[in-house]
Amino acid sequence: MCAIKIDTLKNNHLTVNELSANLKVREFCVRRHGMTKIVLVRHGETDWNKDQIFRGRIDVPLNATGLEQVRATGEALKDYKVDAVYSSPLSRALETGKAIVAFHPGITVKGEKGFIDIDFGEWQGMSHEKVKEEYGELYLRWQQEPGNVRMPGGEDLEDVKVRSMEGLNDILSRHENETVVIASHRVINKVVLCAVFGLTNQHFWRIRQDTCAINIFEKSDKGFIVSLINDTCHMKALVERSGLVDF
Repeated sequence: MCAIKIDTLKNNHLTVNELSANLKVREFCVRRHGMTKIVLVRHGETDWNKDQIFRGRIDVPLNATGLEQVRATGEALKDYKVDAVYSSPLSRALETGKAIVAFHPGITVKGEKGFIDIDFGEWQGMSHEKVKEEYGELYLRWQQEPGNVRMPGGEDLEDVKVRSMEGLNDILSRHENETVVIASHRVINKVVLCAVFGLTNQHFWRIRQDTCAINIFEKSDKGFIVSLINDTCHMKALVERSGLVDF
């Protein structure tokens, strides 16, 4: 899905050129008004995303499409004055962060364990269909009441919220009035965005996160302001060829 300007209450999709112009305008505004900007990016595609296999803490590398996606994402953010880039310690997110810093000499990717993927416990390495078959009741609850489910042998969304928001607040305290990129995972991004919107984890499924989607929000003394969510306009040619993956 192309970018939607959340703060204008318009549902029109932006072209790549319009997106670029919009981001440059917002960059100026953030510097002028003293807000910290967070660019939250989901990592690129892996074979396990495409094949709908639960990943969690298993370190699955980017596939060929994912490598193209992260290069396109780095290109999309090259005109930003990026002050810092953080990433989950898993390679699929680290490689995404590295593709972004490639356009920003002097910046290195800093690992942040608070943004590591959810621990899916026993579900890790299992296909979507296998989980539905073997954990039918729990899987159904995961679809209907995600905020009330603890993964067998793993985490629940509250665990994810606590550690990811601790990581975010630490970054905000260290980078006042700066622009920071965070490369993370589908579950982490959805939970963080729920928190930023003031929603509970029960709204988890109301937010889409495709591979290499860009989200932008700002932190001021009045709270969070979301200006962009699940943008994939920078990967238009790749999307037309390979589609989108929100798994």
